[in-house]
Amino acid sequence: MTQQPELRRTLGVFDAVMIGLGAMVGAGIFAALGPAAGAAGSGLLIGLAAAAVVAYCNAASSARLAARYPASGGTYVYGRERLGAFWGYLAGWAFVVGKTASCAAMALTVGAYAWPGQAHAVAVGAVVLLTAVNCLGVQKSAWLTRGIVAVVLGVLAAVVVACLGSGASGADRVGVGLSGGVGGVLEAAGLLFFAFAGYARIATLGEEVRDPARTIPRAIPLALGIALCVYAAVAVAVLSVLGPDGLADATAPLADAVRAAGAPGLVPVVRVGAAVAALGSLLALILGVSRTTLAMARDGHLPGPLAAVHPRFRVPHRAELAVGLVVAVAAATVDVRGAIGFSSFGVLVYYAVANASAWTLSSSPAARVVPAVGGVGCVVLAFALPVSSVVAGGAVLAVGAVAYGVRRRGR
Repeated sequence: MTQQPELRRTLGVFDAVMIGLGAMVGAGIFAALGPAAGAAGSGLLIGLAAAAVVAYCNAASSARLAARYPASGGTYVYGRERLGAFWGYLAGWAFVVGKTASCAAMALTVGAYAWPGQAHAVAVGAVVLLTAVNCLGVQKSAWLTRGIVAVVLGVLAAVVVACLGSGASGADRVGVGLSGGVGGVLEAAGLLFFAFAGYARIATLGEEVRDPARTIPRAIPLALGIALCVYAAVAVAVLSVLGPDGLADATAPLADAVRAAGAPGLVPVVRVGAAVAALGSLLALILGVSRTTLAMARDGHLPGPLAAVHPRFRVPHRAELAVGLVVAVAAATVDVRGAIGFSSFGVLVYYAVANASAWTLSSSPAARVVPAVGGVGCVVLAFALPVSSVVAGGAVLAVGAVAYGVRRRGR
């Protein structure tokens, strides 16, 4: 049996940060603020801060683990190595299934913004294009991500300036309170956390990063810090114009905010920015899912041929093509944008496993504070999500656990 070539280590700190930002500063910021404001009311910024704290703990745990285990697969690998095969498998299952649905949803989001009347066709085209780019090498994906991030940050900066510089802006609307109660704040934090989760893409690409022990621990907090600053600035700007109630009622929060700020000419720009942001999220999602698929195939949890690495481009081309095919079919045939609540639940379970894995790295009480806070935070936010999301997420995990048990018995 010939050994498959390894993935090529080409990504430095800058490219790793850009990939993380491309995943985080995605379409979520254009849509998540409304539902989060509906849950938290005047506590929206508190919810954002809570999500950021949990995300920081998860990022710190992921960075430590990625430096120790610089291989493709992220938490699937960490759980396998630190907690045992089942916990690694469960994290990988939650990630692959949940994020594959997220890929289809994000592709449809691209279509909905770019050409609403042909959303499914545009979604399939976007999946085919980005899968082709990914198959040409991770460096090509990194170059495309740079351009996407630049466009999205430019659009968000225009939104912030338009809102804060308008006569409709008022500091009294930004006030921090608890009108939605503690439960509402936690639900908002769970919804907003989903937008932060993109830094995991850096860890799942661990086998393609140069000097991973140094690069990944630097890239993850940098990407997270930049994303937090962007989210906070946009949230404050939009709140200053719409207020918590107006933001909760907005169907397109950023577009409604610039319209209310007296800059209706920016509405088409916001729509373009949302489409490009969704494209960036989709690109990063396909990268992450295909690398986790590669790692699980290497261990026999998924079909062995998916573990192949292209001899020239050094990418998991079969895994990428398989993920692209599944996502394209889903995007062409069904509208999954409203049916992926389990993805948020699955992501939080994924990070709970990461924190539990990081807990085992050291017996020092001080070193265990961050993974403890992160792990508890993940569990609390997971069960603060809407009941439908918790039930759907639990069902997906149960199916994965049964499949694991059947496979073990078959062996």
